[in-house]
Amino acid sequence: MTNGSVRSPFAFTRRRVLALGAAASASAAWAWPALTQTRLDVTQGNVAPLPIAIPDFVGGTPADTEAARAITQVIAANLRRSGLFAPIDPAAYIEKIASFDALPRFPDWRAINAQGLITGRVTRQPDGRLKVEFRLWDVSSGQQLTGQQYFTTPDNWRRIAHIVSDQVYERLTGEKGYFDTRIVFIDETGPKERRVKRLTIMDQDGANVRYLTRGEDLVLTPRFSPSTQEITYMSYGQGDPRVFLLNIETGQREIVGNFPGMSFSPRFSPTGQQVIMSLQQGANSNIYVMDLQSKRTTRLTDTAAIDTAPCYAPDGGRICFESDRGGRPQIYVMGANGGAAQRVSFGEGSYSTPVWSPRGDFIAFTKQGGGQFSIGIMKPDGSGERLLTSGFHNEGPTFAPNGRVLMFFRDQGGGPSLYTIDVTGRNEQRIPTPAFASDPAWSPPLS
Repeated sequence: MTNGSVRSPFAFTRRRVLALGAAASASAAWAWPALTQTRLDVTQGNVAPLPIAIPDFVGGTPADTEAARAITQVIAANLRRSGLFAPIDPAAYIEKIASFDALPRFPDWRAINAQGLITGRVTRQPDGRLKVEFRLWDVSSGQQLTGQQYFTTPDNWRRIAHIVSDQVYERLTGEKGYFDTRIVFIDETGPKERRVKRLTIMDQDGANVRYLTRGEDLVLTPRFSPSTQEITYMSYGQGDPRVFLLNIETGQREIVGNFPGMSFSPRFSPTGQQVIMSLQQGANSNIYVMDLQSKRTTRLTDTAAIDTAPCYAPDGGRICFESDRGGRPQIYVMGANGGAAQRVSFGEGSYSTPVWSPRGDFIAFTKQGGGQFSIGIMKPDGSGERLLTSGFHNEGPTFAPNGRVLMFFRDQGGGPSLYTIDVTGRNEQRIPTPAFASDPAWSPPLS
């Protein structure tokens, strides 16, 4: 048995439901045929969605049944949206799962071509908490692949659905899931010439929207700390823009530093102990890093060009950034302590907003050329450049924590909206938001 927990306000506990058995636990040595089908091929993108059955979780009471159905729907929506799974229409089900403890009738599920099956149960505990259990089955072999149980407050049911989705995604693809995460972005309302922009946070699927600022000041470029509890962003309040730190849970806000001139594009280091940004002085801007404890600032570039939009590699050893030192904006890479920078983008057009993948294997960017804005990726040495999507105005890529999905914003003339796309260039989807939305940033996993 194992136990785990996460920080308030999303506290819950979890442990294994059943011993998984030798076949299920030795996942590196035992290959379920469906597992090989859902391995992500980042060069080809040839992934046939896996047929999976997700009958409604069983509830102990009518209230439990309602929560169980809602949890099931969120799990199915998450897996479908990933593009790697094809939840089967419940109208096709032959067996009705009435008991979580009974072994499923696997021939009935094979008959409708289900390769995976998720069963679950939701019961209210004497202390008012919900107990959520699930099992993932290989329909072909009749073996359980994984199973867990969680305890949570009733208002936290949605997060449990995301955590179950992550467990299923990881067991069937070999990749970490990204459903138990949040997005911070700029909510935009009002006429185009007088937009009210508010710092806003939501779940990765667009649920649980919460406004972090009231729209009195213009806010831009929000970015998460590795701890997920803090956001750094830029705000135009009185006078020049300033870089702020905001604690998501307490609402406490502080200025990173008072710098002469303009400051742009703040972003945390992988340790969360530094913030890197660009500072404008005169006609040019350079990259600086500030230690958040000592408040000591170090200048990393010293050119007559515009150096901006810095982003650390996940190991903290290098930085990618945008610079027009070669005549037009391109992407450069240098050591985290500064020094000589190497240009890595060489295609036609201009490159901007570089961001390093959490896996370290790609740098995503915005590319402008031929009257279009494209979202693309390249390897850190500049090789293997691929454009994933193009349009009238696409900008601001941000990686999911597993490095396999990107979010960006697209403005088709009326106002911006958020979209996701795989690093394969497939499965582009719009993410629902209350109003126009721009400048997204994806959080690390919450648990």
